[in-house]
Amino acid sequence: MAKRFLLTNDDGIYARGLSALYQELSRDAECIIVAPEVEQSAVGHAITISRPLMVRKARKNGSILGYAVLGTPADCVKIGLDELAGGPVDLVVSGINRGANVGINVLYSGTVSAATEAAILGVPSLAVSLDTHEEADYSAAARFARKMAAFILGNPLSNIALNVNVPAIPEGEIRGVVVARQGRARLMESFDKRTDPRDNIYYWLAGETQLPEQEQDDTDASALKRGMITVTPIHFDLTRHDLLDGLQHLVSKEF
Repeated sequence: MAKRFLLTNDDGIYARGLSALYQELSRDAECIIVAPEVEQSAVGHAITISRPLMVRKARKNGSILGYAVLGTPADCVKIGLDELAGGPVDLVVSGINRGANVGINVLYSGTVSAATEAAILGVPSLAVSLDTHEEADYSAAARFARKMAAFILGNPLSNIALNVNVPAIPEGEIRGVVVARQGRARLMESFDKRTDPRDNIYYWLAGETQLPEQEQDDTDASALKRGMITVTPIHFDLTRHDLLDGLQHLVSKEF
């Protein structure tokens, strides 16, 4: 039986990264696109509960492209798997995001949250990002996503999403693939203060992702900076299991 993939992103249904992903993965599976109507970068794992989810069939060059959802990436996965896919889905792939999703920034990422939502719902998933915010060639990242899709289907990982980051360098210069842990790199914020024509003050969030001084070589951001593709298994359980017993002892003494 032919495989069926659900594709989504946070850059919007017309993003070039999603198009490249569709073109490559369609070689191996029936691909259904369910993606945000407009860009939803950095919305994290938000879902829509205070208004209806508007869904329309999006077209490109006269042909049906997929379903555009006026909602978040997590919304797209939820409604895609439950209502729009028209049957079981073997894999959810989110991306290809413009910009890396590494370190602390993973918590803000709509791209990664879409993959995490699929894992919550029991469907294998993959998030793919390209380490550039410029317009770029997504073809190498798409080809690697195809390899990873085959890998995941051949090696099922229960309730785990894989977060993949690809360096934006010529394919022949990529130094390999490494399984890396999530590091502590994060966006070092700055706020650009401006005034509109009516003298109202507003701010644009700016900044760039930086490695902390003590970042280890085995982290996602560090390996990506060295020109390697990084693969990080992520889980939706945020519990610090190593602290449970000690904290229970302290709480018992205090209360």
